Amino acid sequence: MTAINGDRLLVLVRHAKSVPKDAAPDFDRPLADRGRREAPKAGEWLAESGYRVDFALCSSARRTRQTWQLMVPGLSEPPPVVYEDRLYNASTDSLMAVLRETDESVTGLLVVGHNPGIHELAVTLCGNGGRNEEGLLHRIHEGFPTAAVVVVALPDGWQELAPGAGRPKAFWAPHG
Repeated sequence: MTAINGDRLLVLVRHAKSVPKDAAPDFDRPLADRGRREAPKAGEWLAESGYRVDFALCSSARRTRQTWQLMVPGLSEPPPVVYEDRLYNASTDSLMAVLRETDESVTGLLVVGHNPGIHELAVTLCGNGGRNEEGLLHRIHEGFPTAAVVVVALPDGWQELAPGAGRPKAFWAPHG
């Protein structure tokens, strides 16, 4: 499903595990062996979950590009992707500014980014959630491990993206 009952669908992905920070300049750090194993699983989970996206934004850093490229074979209908420099280590406010530029024709958007921004964005968008979402919210608030995926439903358009505007729909991480 691309949209959920007419809502926009936002899929947030943290890049898979990369090599240590001292192994290469931060922007150029590649995925570690573990990351190369986990990234395809994120794509497979997304395909099996039934959530579909029609556009992807990916930080232009090496580890995020590699994560996306390893996710693609697992997706049943890979969307077009734009590698966006502004997503590299972006804050929540910066991420929301970029997402507000999304064309309203896009009903499902996937973003591959970095912590802490991608985790803080998930927490900010989901706010306090609803009574039926408490367990899911708790998992999202606890952390956003490498290669994790959070699916958020947004009832309003991309331009109206704001704190508390989303409802969490799913959370997946390679280790439970």
